[in-house]
Amino acid sequence: MSASEPTAASRKAKAAQTEVALKEAARRVFARDGYLNTKITDITAEAGRSAGSFYKHFASKEEVLQALLADWFAQAGEELSTHEAGDDLSEEPALRARVATYWHTYRAHLPEIQALGQAALVDAEFAERVARIRHAQLQTMREHLQRLQAAGADLPGDPAVLASAFNTLLEGFCTIWAGGGGEPIGRVLGDDEAIDTLTGLLRHGLTGPRP
Repeated sequence: MSASEPTAASRKAKAAQTEVALKEAARRVFARDGYLNTKITDITAEAGRSAGSFYKHFASKEEVLQALLADWFAQAGEELSTHEAGDDLSEEPALRARVATYWHTYRAHLPEIQALGQAALVDAEFAERVARIRHAQLQTMREHLQRLQAAGADLPGDPAVLASAFNTLLEGFCTIWAGGGGEPIGRVLGDDEAIDTLTGLLRHGLTGPRP
């Protein structure tokens, strides 16, 4: 092999760079034009790559979106698994860490989250695949709450139902405030206030006194 011939490692690195470039380009195009209006040629033009290079990594724009969503969940999971606050949701630092991770990663991945909503409207199979991912995330929260219940916490309901309520509250709040411009309260809602408000509401809902 000549010195100028690329090695397997360099080819692999170049392929990884191309994949990242395509995903980042897709995020920009989804945010600018909307998922439903986006064509594969829009993504490749934005990335400065050929259509052939796209199909080496993805079969469709749906696959790009799935990859972006997987990156979102992986980032959130990694941040939580390494957070020093742990996973005891009866302790405010642990609960706040989970809320903060959800809030910040939601804002960071807003283009693909909004694209997800559009895609689910027109592709039932895609919506079902995404629902399975979401259910897996609910199972993680359910396990946290089951451990809390086993430790003696008097939870206000079934851990499975509470996990759904927990995630629905986070999703709805983030949809309005992080993705939709917020409510007309006459001022901007800062990150810390949003996170503290959600943490306080969830903490008292999970561990506060019961009637």
